[in-house]
Amino acid sequence: MSSEHLVRVERGPLTESIHCGHIAVVDGKGRVIAYAGDPGYTTFARSAAKPLQAIPVIEAGAVQRFGLTGEQVALLCASHNGEREHVEAAAAILGKLGLSAGDLLCGPHYPFHEPTANAMKLTGEAPSRLHNNCSGKHAGMLSLARLMAVPTKGYTAPDHPVQRAMLQTIAELAGMREEQIALGTDGCGVPVFGLPLDRLAYAFATFGSPSRLGGERARACAAIIDSIRRHPRFIAGSDRFDTQLIQATGGRIVGKMGAEGVFALTSASDNAALAVKITDGSQRALYPTVVEALIQLNWLKEDEVASLRPFHHPPVRNWSGDEVGAIIPEFKLQLC
Repeated sequence: MSSEHLVRVERGPLTESIHCGHIAVVDGKGRVIAYAGDPGYTTFARSAAKPLQAIPVIEAGAVQRFGLTGEQVALLCASHNGEREHVEAAAAILGKLGLSAGDLLCGPHYPFHEPTANAMKLTGEAPSRLHNNCSGKHAGMLSLARLMAVPTKGYTAPDHPVQRAMLQTIAELAGMREEQIALGTDGCGVPVFGLPLDRLAYAFATFGSPSRLGGERARACAAIIDSIRRHPRFIAGSDRFDTQLIQATGGRIVGKMGAEGVFALTSASDNAALAVKITDGSQRALYPTVVEALIQLNWLKEDEVASLRPFHHPPVRNWSGDEVGAIIPEFKLQLC
């Protein structure tokens, strides 16, 4: 199937841009129950996979062994803003492992949070690896290496036991064989997983309602979901959609963005999940698409829709801050 026209960007009287993509909605058994475009479209999950990558860390006993707090567990799943609380939480995890920022292989970048980044630039403070939005995930990988009693050196390599454990977890949740999952390299240097959207959605459906897994893996999923629900600021941060979606729904819906226009979420009360891919990788089209899909699925209450309105129909503004257009989701989910 071809991609579907999902979002229109208007400026004055004209449609200036069109963003196309794919949506897959699945139930707890992995059956597609609604879609737009091609629900089997294969793409890299990018950072949308982070909550799933945290599962083997918690399953192996990181909370008990290292005394991770709920905030720190949520940070394992984060593409965080690099705000002070995020940097301190990442450093605290490493301290519990007897490691430091120098052991992270994610590379430094300025925080996503512009006020924090601007303050650092004014004082001449250079960003560290702790400011990298993936530092929580990498700290989790180092935690797993400690728990597995394997070297922390080279933990980003695809054949390292940590990465093998994460691939195995993703495959199990998605209902796939490991060899069916394409591997690339993410921006932070670790393997990234390529799989069909409906399989990514199925992984999130299982993550939110993990009864089919049983045992420690199910308990790990439940613990991670609980930490994210209680500490949504640690999965993203100020003014970020991931955080505000969780806050608006009281944690009933838990979702995670990924680079290049990817989003996946689970709605445990509906025993279902969805995954989105914007084919041109545009983030400006991503959140309007997610909110519109949730509205069409009746997964949001009226007050939740109102709370998320800035992400549903965001304005286009000029450099003076004047509203000169709008970003408008325009699609109809096909029900199965």
